[in-house]
Amino acid sequence: MSAKNASTVSDGFSAEERAAMKERAAELRAEGKKGAKKADDLQAVLDRIAQMAPDDRALAERVHAAVTAAAPELAPKTWYGMPAYANAAGKIVVFFQDSGKFNYRYSTLGFQDTANLDDGDLWPVSYALRTWSPAVEKQVTELVKAAVS
Repeated sequence: MSAKNASTVSDGFSAEERAAMKERAAELRAEGKKGAKKADDLQAVLDRIAQMAPDDRALAERVHAAVTAAAPELAPKTWYGMPAYANAAGKIVVFFQDSGKFNYRYSTLGFQDTANLDDGDLWPVSYALRTWSPAVEKQVTELVKAAVS
């Protein structure tokens, strides 16, 4: 994704959004041991996103926002060093792999077998993601909602 596209579509999380996520992590920690684990997992995802190259980071932040809005029941956590989102049983449903992880020319939005995306005998479970747009956001939101349905 070019720097121009990244800045015109999204500069990533605003300072207010980052502050809200930190506040939520603090709230979870205050809930006790289980809440502290959720807060630590969320912080690990946010830290991993922050370590990404700028273009990947902008995509990951938008994916994070879309997944958490479309499926708040999914819990953020890292999985093989990637931001991922797990169901109540702790099983990964969806993950984001930045292009820099394996030096690919695109980032990947992927779904595990726990995702309810079945469509006959053949269906996609991985999507190349190069730029973010309203159309991409709509498609990601629809996929995530289907995955948890």
